[in-house]
Amino acid sequence: MEVVVAKQQKAKKQINLFYCSECEELALKVAASSDAIQLQSINWRSFDDGFPNLFINNAHDIRGQHVAFLASFSSPSVIFEQISVIFALPKLFIASFTLVLPFFPTGSFERVEEEGDVATAFTLARILSMIPKSRGGPTSVVIYDIHALQERFYFGDDVLPCFETGIPLLLQRLRQLPDADNITVAFPDDGAWKRFHKLLLNFPMVVCAKVREGDKRIVRIKEGNPEGRHVVIVDDLVQSGGTLIECQKVLAVHGAAKVSAYVTHAVFPKQSYERFTHTNSAGPADQFAYFWITDSCPQTVKAISQQPPFEVLSLAGSIADALQI
Repeated sequence: MEVVVAKQQKAKKQINLFYCSECEELALKVAASSDAIQLQSINWRSFDDGFPNLFINNAHDIRGQHVAFLASFSSPSVIFEQISVIFALPKLFIASFTLVLPFFPTGSFERVEEEGDVATAFTLARILSMIPKSRGGPTSVVIYDIHALQERFYFGDDVLPCFETGIPLLLQRLRQLPDADNITVAFPDDGAWKRFHKLLLNFPMVVCAKVREGDKRIVRIKEGNPEGRHVVIVDDLVQSGGTLIECQKVLAVHGAAKVSAYVTHAVFPKQSYERFTHTNSAGPADQFAYFWITDSCPQTVKAISQQPPFEVLSLAGSIADALQI
């Protein structure tokens, strides 16, 4: 009987996890969440002319083993050195290769609205589609909450895109709130509703929309009632945060008891997160009770340092699970 049970239990793959410099803290958390993950290192150096001088440590020792790389394409300046490593690792006679790219940074640039527009989401997807095969076959590419699910079709047949979501982390945190039975979920636009509503069907919903009034675009409530509720705005990413702030204002006007927000990817260029900190809010009526983000954008997490109302929900456990797929 014990032999049968042992056979039924699938043995975990032992993963050798490499990572970029930005992702060191997240990599440590991923390794701490699973005894099947061993961290490996890369020497990230540069020549005098600024081009990368890279070295993969223990290259011979990882032959025949499962390998993953945790990437962060936070700016164009760091992409080339990471792409160089990503293209080199599968050629080291490894058993399989998985690229974990929590945030696909060009995902919101997926459309051509007029002749001359460049859909850089397609460009980056095609670059990643050229990753060499390992001995085990095509590379798996793990991405969290990509801006539009149809972007899976931008990837070629030589890689296997695996789209994960941070929503389970939000659900777990919402269950811990003292007013967990008074939560309503809001979406800033129809796109966010389409992207996430099927994952949040247990909650009442509010859908906002931008409408044109004269020369201005104003956020209005399209459907749903926030009155007396703790309303949590859900979206895949935040840049300047202007839309979230306008949503918060209209929800408060319509009687929301308090407003919080969740985004998987806190991009916040030019330190735009500062407009959300309680010290920079005009008053209690303009404050977010909570602003939940994940650690998909490591530089933002480092800058925010748990300043209220921000809380970081780590993807580490989810990444460790995804590496076992």
